[in-house]
Amino acid sequence: MGEGLLQIRWHGRGGQGAKTAAAMVAEVAVHAGKYGQAAPEYGAEREGAPIRAYTRIGEQAIRVHDAIYYPDIVVVLDETLLDTQNVEGGLSEDGILLVNTARTPAEVREALGLEGCTIYTVEATRIALEEIGRPIPNTVMLGALLSVTEVVEVEEIKKSIEKKLGGKLSESMLKGNLRAVERAFEEVKSENG
Repeated sequence: MGEGLLQIRWHGRGGQGAKTAAAMVAEVAVHAGKYGQAAPEYGAEREGAPIRAYTRIGEQAIRVHDAIYYPDIVVVLDETLLDTQNVEGGLSEDGILLVNTARTPAEVREALGLEGCTIYTVEATRIALEEIGRPIPNTVMLGALLSVTEVVEVEEIKKSIEKKLGGKLSESMLKGNLRAVERAFEEVKSENG
């Protein structure tokens, strides 16, 4: 977290919820007394098209509003983007790369030819299908992110999910999203085991 500012870049595809996840993290940070900012970046605005979203969290007012070129954390919601986008671009040596994939962190490191940074993986799509019944990995990735960082508290994210999605989803889908967060928190894999 350089100069008291944590910068998270999200890579996903339209319809996977990257924009929503980025916003939830920022909103929860604001409720916790920090400064937060979230913004999406779209190419072609259609389902399945690659998108980026950004979250900034700071102890002081955030005065920068552009894209995040040098993230502290990169969250990848769709592993196919590893082959087509420069998801790791600008990630610092001590940064974190979190990927939705069945591959191990070591396999991701080898595939990308990465040195430095810490890599984590979680099977977010599988968890989403099992708990929610739909292949939307955003809330799952939130659980994994909170497991590998202390960006915000997991209970606060769960409250945010209930508030944001409570009126939009059936009770069973809402409970599935909450279970998905908990499972990802437990099932995320690190390079150290």
